[in-house]
Amino acid sequence: MAKLHVSTIVNGEPMEFLCEPYETMLDALRGQLGLTGSKEGCSSGDCGACSITVDGRLVCSCLMLAAEAEGHEIRTIEGMAKGGRLHPLQQKFLEHAALQCGICTSGMLVASEALLARNSNPTEEEVRFWLAGNLCRCTGYDKIVRAVMETAAEMRQAIQEARP
Repeated sequence: MAKLHVSTIVNGEPMEFLCEPYETMLDALRGQLGLTGSKEGCSSGDCGACSITVDGRLVCSCLMLAAEAEGHEIRTIEGMAKGGRLHPLQQKFLEHAALQCGICTSGMLVASEALLARNSNPTEEEVRFWLAGNLCRCTGYDKIVRAVMETAAEMRQAIQEARP
């Protein structure tokens, strides 16, 4: 079977790769593209460890074929930090100790960023609902939810302070 040529944008950079027709986006990210931040937890879309965004929509990369990335914009955990500066969510996860073993962390961060892009003022219930597709066995979610809520508040305040 011939490999497929895929042209896409990953974390703001144009990328091209070859993949088998049955290969998942998670495999392409971790393999050909060398982006190992997305983790394989379940391979069935149940844990969220492999979460990425595709054109701003939250997706489990273990359920997406790599060929489906053709012409789309992909964002992974590697695209969150800018240079040496952590994204505010990453900083709050550190401050709140909202990570332990690290398997779920990248998926939690990507999902949290996707939530805040859609809703800059979520309630605690909305944060918990949005992150329900991301499983964590270590933290119990409270620290994660607090980190997301605090990040949202600080980002809203920064926007208000920037207004003339």
